[in-house]
Amino acid sequence: MSNQHRVSFEFFPTKTDAGHAKLLTTASKLATYNPEFFSCTYGAGGSTRDRTLNTVLQLDGEIKVPTAPHLSCVGDSKEDLRELLHLYKDAGIKRIVALRGDLPSGMGMANGELRYANELVEFIRAETGDHFYIEVAAYPEMHPQARDFEVDLQNFARKVQAGSDSAITQYFFNPDCYFYFVERTRKLGIDIPIVPGIMPITNYSKLARFSDSCGAELPRWIRKQLEAYGDDIASIQAFGEEVITNMCERLLEGGAPGLHFYTLNQAEPSLAVWDNLQLNR
Repeated sequence: MSNQHRVSFEFFPTKTDAGHAKLLTTASKLATYNPEFFSCTYGAGGSTRDRTLNTVLQLDGEIKVPTAPHLSCVGDSKEDLRELLHLYKDAGIKRIVALRGDLPSGMGMANGELRYANELVEFIRAETGDHFYIEVAAYPEMHPQARDFEVDLQNFARKVQAGSDSAITQYFFNPDCYFYFVERTRKLGIDIPIVPGIMPITNYSKLARFSDSCGAELPRWIRKQLEAYGDDIASIQAFGEEVITNMCERLLEGGAPGLHFYTLNQAEPSLAVWDNLQLNR
């Protein structure tokens, strides 16, 4: 595959010292493949703010891979966001994943000063100019809370017009939805890179539950095959590796600019796909 394909890996900050140690071990292994960057998630309503900050600074400073913090505006004041932006800027962080974010469970309404991701992108640009390369989210199968696909496309366009540099998609298992989404955005005059988000398949019950909650369609043929394997973890993982490798191959051959792996803090499933694709380190 071409050197022009960018590959990145996403982590979530952990709650325990043991989990954090495992995350750093995983990151160190992934770093040997020379990815373009790591990213680290930001919990609902900023619930992992300090853990995200510490993880980002450690991955960037000690593992030596450029790391992009997720930053969401729901539940945070402008002053909170301003403080975080300048902490990251002073630490030499160059990339941010800007999201609306989710409310913590039990909170019915947003209480931050910014309501949508396009407002957050505008705020970052106003505060820091062109210092940060800004990634935003894209939803090839439509955001689960969007009224319809056309409205969702317009929402995406607003994020781009606010100053986004590129986008990372929600994960999916049907490449056609990605190609259709990109085609529709190009017709709107949007030309930023749109990188497919990739979720390795390693556990059926967790994948099905997570997909149902975030609006990512798990095709019936994949569900049925995974169900047939029952508790046979080795078969699930082998099947998942084949499915994801084939999908990624089609995405890259069809023009996707790269791949962004949702690692769930595991190295092997993503690296197996990387090796199968023979991507350059």
